[in-house]
Amino acid sequence: MTQPYYQPGPQGPPGPPPRQGPYAVLPPRYRALRTIGIVAIALMGVTALLTAVQSVLMWRSYDKVKDFIFLNVSEDDLDGLVDTMVGANWALNVVGYLMFGTAIVYLLWLWYARENTDFLNSTLAPRPPANPLPPGEGLHRRSAGWIIGAWFCPVVQFWYPLQLVQDITVASEPLDQPGAARSPRIKALIYTWWAGWTGYWVIVWASLLAISIGFITFIVQAVEASEDAEGSVKFYGLQDVMVQVALWVDIGFSIAALLLIVATIASALLMLQIGQWQQQRMQAPPPPPVQDYYRPPPAFPSYRPQQ
Repeated sequence: MTQPYYQPGPQGPPGPPPRQGPYAVLPPRYRALRTIGIVAIALMGVTALLTAVQSVLMWRSYDKVKDFIFLNVSEDDLDGLVDTMVGANWALNVVGYLMFGTAIVYLLWLWYARENTDFLNSTLAPRPPANPLPPGEGLHRRSAGWIIGAWFCPVVQFWYPLQLVQDITVASEPLDQPGAARSPRIKALIYTWWAGWTGYWVIVWASLLAISIGFITFIVQAVEASEDAEGSVKFYGLQDVMVQVALWVDIGFSIAALLLIVATIASALLMLQIGQWQQQRMQAPPPPPVQDYYRPPPAFPSYRPQQ
């Protein structure tokens, strides 16, 4: 059984409706986004910075990669082969841990921001909108569960997260600035963040795939080259190709690091703006109470005969 929809009375908006039954859903509540937003932005910034450091390390290891491709390495260098080819070492591990931690904090921020919009657009808010909606109805194109699932579900991960952030932004705009969430500045922040984020992952996965395929092919051709002369000819041609692959992988990771920095800056500005809008709506003075101007007509005087 669904909860009834409460309209504000003459004394202002009522309190939360009572919870009924074991499956009743609690009404939305408001959480300030400032602290968790600052933590998320700090983690995003450190991750982007270390990604740039990793790109620099890859360029510094480019000569070692060429030496390995042309078999100018000793047996001791083979132990660090994978780290050398991707320019990994300590930076790759730290970036991986930071990505995981940043994802958790950012998803929490996104969840809180989504729940705040349900609260701010209901009659439970200190200053509800002129035409409030029941919590969660008509504000968002996707249900709350997609806040987590949208990032991992194949195919839809390329546009569902964008829709989630767009809807949260629109539902957070100030009541005295209608259309602010659709301004060119906010649109530029949203699309810049999403283009940089998706571009980063496309380049990273394409580079990792090229490294994996190239490494396996290189090992197979090296084995064949040691067995017959025809294999040696193919192997010598593959060496030049592998050098080009290593070069393009380094270029790709450099572009990906730049895209991640751009996405981080745009996302940070957007998060701060959404948090500021929501806080403004929470601190806005409540609407004046509804005045009851209706007065009952005076009672008809009783008839008294004149003396």
